[in-house]
Amino acid sequence: MFSLFGKKKSAADLLRENKRMLDKSIRDLDRERNALQNQEKKLIAEIKKSAKQNQMSAVKVMAKDLVRTRHSITKFYALKSQLQGVALRIQTLKSTQAMGDAMRGVTRAMGTMNKKLNLPALTNIMREFERENEKMEMTSEVMNDAMDDVLEGSDEEEETEELVSQVLDEIGCNLDAQMVAAPTPGAAVAAGPAGEAVPQAEGVGIDDDLQARLANLRKS
Repeated sequence: MFSLFGKKKSAADLLRENKRMLDKSIRDLDRERNALQNQEKKLIAEIKKSAKQNQMSAVKVMAKDLVRTRHSITKFYALKSQLQGVALRIQTLKSTQAMGDAMRGVTRAMGTMNKKLNLPALTNIMREFERENEKMEMTSEVMNDAMDDVLEGSDEEEETEELVSQVLDEIGCNLDAQMVAAPTPGAAVAAGPAGEAVPQAEGVGIDDDLQARLANLRKS
């Protein structure tokens, strides 16, 4: 279709104009119906007034007018319902048109991207990415193993030092006990069978030698 100036209107413009016309018609129907409802109320009041005054002929005439008014109100409701149905169809067509335009634009964009897409280059990129990813994982494994070895070595050295200290402490305790049980240098000598003096075992020199070794171990 063409407008007054010869310019062709799009489908969206036509749908928009028709929807606007339908909305205006629905508003006009509502306005007319409201006027008829007000007239109905006035007729009911006049009928009651005439009935009280015993004017039965006037009551019958106004009663016929009231019936025709109510029938018109009912017709206005039916017309409004039909116009709303048509407006709903137009709105559905408008939404369908918008969806079609969107799909057309998306299809064009996808076609353009597919033309510009270089599948061999993309395949090479993915392969290179996979290769570099594997290298990075191998490097991470080597670094983790090296860190584990370093940490394990330090733990062994600490355990070794603790064990040596424990052994030295035990040896020191035993030596102290042996030193307490050993005789002193000025102790009396035992008498032999002929009354001669028998010298005791030279434990003093042995104890001094053990003490010196223990001191050297602790210093080292």
